[in-house]
Amino acid sequence: MSKRILVVLSEYGYWGEELIGPLETFDKAGYHVSFATPTGKRPVALPPSMDPDYIDPPLGRSVTTPEMAAKVRAIDSSSRLDDPLDLSSWLPDRPYRSKPYFLRDWEAYNTRLEQIREQIAGRYDALLVVGGSGPIVDLANNWRVHDLILAFHALDLPIAAECYGVAALAFARDQEDRRSIIRGKHVTGHCIEYDYKDGTGFMGTDFVIGPPPYPLEYILRDATGPDGAFHGNFGRTTSVIVDYPFITGRSTPDSYLTGEKVVEVLENGLRQWGFRAAG
Repeated sequence: MSKRILVVLSEYGYWGEELIGPLETFDKAGYHVSFATPTGKRPVALPPSMDPDYIDPPLGRSVTTPEMAAKVRAIDSSSRLDDPLDLSSWLPDRPYRSKPYFLRDWEAYNTRLEQIREQIAGRYDALLVVGGSGPIVDLANNWRVHDLILAFHALDLPIAAECYGVAALAFARDQEDRRSIIRGKHVTGHCIEYDYKDGTGFMGTDFVIGPPPYPLEYILRDATGPDGAFHGNFGRTTSVIVDYPFITGRSTPDSYLTGEKVVEVLENGLRQWGFRAAG
């Protein structure tokens, strides 16, 4: 049976190649790919990721080839991303503890999450969170996204994330001990040398800020704790880390390799790759 991948995208802009790389890899492998967004709105690509003349400020060069720009424009204008799964309708809202009937609401919330896990087990084989600036707004601290990740984690299914999408892994935490699920794990993500100093923007808004509102590298270093590690691999052309169940990619150049490692995990049982554990 063909593997089934759920791909989560921001409604505030995904980076084109970070979708195209894994998606082409999954298509080539014959996988069935479904898409989801926080409220069911159609995701759109960030304009710089469709512009080969756009100069990435930290790198001082274009990071989008004309061929890739054409691929991103093609999927952005196609019907493939129409009608994504609405996470706000599928997953329950985590109740405030101040609600007058909190205990009953919390029981209902947990019962629904158990149902969600059963549905995931029957529908999907892996999860991918695509990067870009958009995830900073609606994926990183989205409780429903966290609960989706936690459900895949509870089922011991592969969980992949790219760039600033990796933030959602850092913030996905057990509600009892509040530890991140990547504690003790090895991950990569957008290192601080590649962060913008100015001009971080989001689709559907004129809100443009300086650097990202949080340095992802610092969060990942803290979240992985003393027994795990963040690997920025600054100065190397690619950075992808596999520490099962997580497959993490640093940035745009790692998109295809991230998809390839997801396939290796699913097909060949790959469990660790891209780092050397201490000891």
